[in-house]
Amino acid sequence: MFVNENIRAREVRLIGPDGDQIGVKSKQEALEMAQNADLDLVMVAPNAKPPVCRIMDYGKYRFEQQKKEKEARKKQKVITVKEVRLSPNIEEHDFNTKLKNARKFLEKGDKVKAAIRFRGRAITHSELGRDVLMRFANECEDLSTIEQKPKMEGRSMFLMLAPKTDDKK
Repeated sequence: MFVNENIRAREVRLIGPDGDQIGVKSKQEALEMAQNADLDLVMVAPNAKPPVCRIMDYGKYRFEQQKKEKEARKKQKVITVKEVRLSPNIEEHDFNTKLKNARKFLEKGDKVKAAIRFRGRAITHSELGRDVLMRFANECEDLSTIEQKPKMEGRSMFLMLAPKTDDKK
């Protein structure tokens, strides 16, 4: 953003400190008006013809912008993807342990990627892996929605689960 002497345009459309349009003035005239008010001349729309400048306290403006950005950063939610690895012939207890972990991740608001790695000749029975993944998704149905159906990538099959959002309030 260009301020005071850094503004290169000869003529500028000027906006006063209280937001009223003053009109098209020369850069020098606008600078003098800003100095008389003990404020800065700030270019707010450089691509307009002529460029639009505003008389304001630039330091205060930058402070307010930084405060807004900080608030926005505080409010944003970082979504992480947690991976749970299963196998096509997983035992019941192991399945329940993985399921418990996945449910915990979903309750915390993280996405869950359930992966099955096929080893050796197990890849010929990929339908077993798909069944395990769909059972896994059905068990987590109350907490999640299926974001990506089971799909093969190389020797692995993946399923993405996203936590349900509470937009119905």
